[in-house]
Amino acid sequence: MTDAPTEPKNAEASTVAANRAVLDQLPFEDRQDYAEAARGLIAALPDGVVRTPGGSVMWNLGAYTFLNGREAPPTVNPSLWRNAQLNLNNGLFKVVDRVYQIRGVDLANMTIIEGETGLILIDPLGTAEVARCGLDLYFQNRPKRPVHAVIYTHSHVDHYGGAKGVATEEDAKAGRVKVIAPDGFMEAVGGENVLAGVAMTRRAMFQFGPLLPPGERGQVDAGLGKNIARGQVTLIPPNDLIVRATECRVIDGVEIEFQLAPESEAPAEMHMFFPQFGVLNMAENATPLLHNFIPLRGAVARDTRLWSRYISEAMRMYGDRTEALIAQHHWPTWGRAKVMAFLARQRDLYKHIHDQALRMANLGLRPAEIAETLQLPQELRRDWTVRGYYGTVSHNAKAVFQRYLSWYDGNPANLNPLPPVPGARKLVEYMGGADAVIAKARADFAKGEFRWVAQVMNQVVFADPTNRDARELCADALEQLGYQAESATWRNAYLFGARELRMGPLQLNPRTILSPDLVRAITTETFFDFMAVRLNADRAAGHRFVIDWRFSDTGQSLVLNLEHSTLTHTPGPATDSTLVVTTTRPVLDSLMVRQSTVAQSIENGGLKVGGDAAVLELLFAMLDDFPLMFDILTPAPYPR
Repeated sequence: MTDAPTEPKNAEASTVAANRAVLDQLPFEDRQDYAEAARGLIAALPDGVVRTPGGSVMWNLGAYTFLNGREAPPTVNPSLWRNAQLNLNNGLFKVVDRVYQIRGVDLANMTIIEGETGLILIDPLGTAEVARCGLDLYFQNRPKRPVHAVIYTHSHVDHYGGAKGVATEEDAKAGRVKVIAPDGFMEAVGGENVLAGVAMTRRAMFQFGPLLPPGERGQVDAGLGKNIARGQVTLIPPNDLIVRATECRVIDGVEIEFQLAPESEAPAEMHMFFPQFGVLNMAENATPLLHNFIPLRGAVARDTRLWSRYISEAMRMYGDRTEALIAQHHWPTWGRAKVMAFLARQRDLYKHIHDQALRMANLGLRPAEIAETLQLPQELRRDWTVRGYYGTVSHNAKAVFQRYLSWYDGNPANLNPLPPVPGARKLVEYMGGADAVIAKARADFAKGEFRWVAQVMNQVVFADPTNRDARELCADALEQLGYQAESATWRNAYLFGARELRMGPLQLNPRTILSPDLVRAITTETFFDFMAVRLNADRAAGHRFVIDWRFSDTGQSLVLNLEHSTLTHTPGPATDSTLVVTTTRPVLDSLMVRQSTVAQSIENGGLKVGGDAAVLELLFAMLDDFPLMFDILTPAPYPR
């Protein structure tokens, strides 16, 4: 791909016109959010940069100075440009007395509650380096006090990954630091980040755009915040769980009322209310935008019927006592009336899309038709706090359909279509060949029909990935769609797709997707489930064995069964095992991430095998290692 042009292009006339029209559709004269996002600033992050002691840059807002004080250029939707400017606010902010937030130092916020003798930290950001920097910024401006508690609002990595930047696992194990999470937290962390972790990581590159250069024709924002911080993802397992629908705790003299909200924005999530301060924390269930029902990186479809209900319950339980609303992204809302109005809009936003998508489905509309038809009510459409900077009405409506009715639209013609490559070849053949399709698409591109051009050029690319004209025209169409997109995630996906069509996937240095802390934290059952996901069925064909795994450090026994090219596991011990393996979890961890081999572990005493060790060697030889930078814009070869 080195001979391909790599520089982004200018906005086409139709894109300029589309973005100019946005200025007349929304109340840009309303500048209240600019004041709210800056309110309470105590100290900004010096130079907008987080560096390690060795000088490595983990976070750099200096790359976004092109956003400062300017109107949107033709290559950025003006509404998204506005949101990107708001997300430049960064540093230590005061919400009310004894309640502070670190914002703009990562994708998420870290909330700091001052207890009687120490600190309660809510969501320690996504990596240890930025979390440590955020806490240091607090200590530079407030008295230095010990951390007594760390609270995870939910199971997404940007809300727990910095844990070891603000606390130690030793202090948590000794009970000196409470680590509190909603019930099901560890199961949710393991399920989402392990079993589909490689695919989600690859797809997240399109959602957040971390490999896109910041700029007017590149990445400007991620919707929930600027981007994802670099650094070490850590995890301190919780030593205290919130298990009832509502619970009250007093931590370091601070009363906290917890409200569980499972299966909302995350499988395990909770809100909390601080009656002493009149502050309601809605975690990630009520932020000033339209969130995702399914993020572009992938996830289980979220239950927005419940999501809306949890917001309604929070309004009922805490509304008449709330003076300030915070969340773990963006800026607060102050004043009881404004808080209740904001929550009412959020409640109705999620319920409206849910209900109307199902209404249309029951009328016989298909997912794409629902997505094209469904609109928000006029009174919501012009409100900045429900705009689709992260989720969109379009893909959220499809998520509702998927949750209830699956991927299948009900038309038998779509039940078993040809796979992308043979289907594309037949379609291009029917349309008169690649040259004819490209000629027609160029004419449509000139008319601004970028959605169709991207769609049809994708077919030509899949029919022949070496067709340079098709790749370029598809990239050009995706680029214009990105320039017009209001959603940061759509913009990033379009622009990153254009980049990969022109340059090919970036080749990153090999690295393990699972961080050491995540490897240690997940259950052995999840580990064996991940082993089963990695099993190459062709290599396993014809083999059958039973391995009795006994873990001397935990006392656990699990039986792994290979039969019919499928791995299953049950509690042990086994009565008919092919071999018995005695080991510890750290040794299994090392084997699973290829840091050691079976032979090495037997030699150093980490594995004791009763039976033929060749069976164990064979098992690990059957496991696929997943390449991170697999093809998305072009056909992906299936490894055998």
